[in-house]
Amino acid sequence: MSDTANGYVNSVTDSSGVTTITFFHPAQNSLPSALLARLTSAIDQAGHDDATRVIVLKSAGDRTFCAGASFDELLQLKDKQSGAQFFMGFANVINAIRTCTKIVIARIQGKAVGGGVGLAAAADYCLATEAASIKLSELAIGIGPFVISPVVQRKVGLPAFSQLTIRATDFQNAQWAMGKGLYNEVYADIPALDEAVDGLAQKLASYHPGALTGLKQIMWEGTENWDTLLATRAAISGELVLSNFTQHALQGFLSGKR
Repeated sequence: MSDTANGYVNSVTDSSGVTTITFFHPAQNSLPSALLARLTSAIDQAGHDDATRVIVLKSAGDRTFCAGASFDELLQLKDKQSGAQFFMGFANVINAIRTCTKIVIARIQGKAVGGGVGLAAAADYCLATEAASIKLSELAIGIGPFVISPVVQRKVGLPAFSQLTIRATDFQNAQWAMGKGLYNEVYADIPALDEAVDGLAQKLASYHPGALTGLKQIMWEGTENWDTLLATRAAISGELVLSNFTQHALQGFLSGKR
């Protein structure tokens, strides 16, 4: 599928059973609601496909992994219902990964911001480059990382999550992220990252599918209420984004004033 102004989500399964799901958006791989829906669908489909043994989640390009929510779309939200629906896009992707019976490996080649950190945290195993610094910028634009907080806090713990949230304008480097448990492995550059991702995915694809499914269930124990929890959090974010404070902050970021 060719690059377009609206972005894309592409899914390819190789002969060994590795399904690679790639997303792209020209605005630093940010995620509008349409792409979030396609990403959810691609993960669901791969999870139910017997030909898929393991999933690799990645973004296109060699810079930003994911800049989070689409600010352009956030500025278009006019009521609580549409706001909650937008943030449910991230909730749906997280829950799709959570309930998928296949192990999901995330390939983080560059910076992850906001919802991009949530995607990395939702993966079962995460490999990154030294360039893959992270930031939770939500407070700086008048909202908070409410939808992604359960999955991020589950990975890094409350102290590290608090630091990321409160230091909303500061990037933390990839080594910090690995030390806190968000990244499992960090590599010097993209070629080394790709070699490691491919090697791990092929190895996992050779393991007993039933064992991998059982492991997945164990890894996500205690999250059975997340359908309700994340929907509640999406409603909170959907209301906050309508405030004059947040709308002004978003316009400031888009105009380059902040």
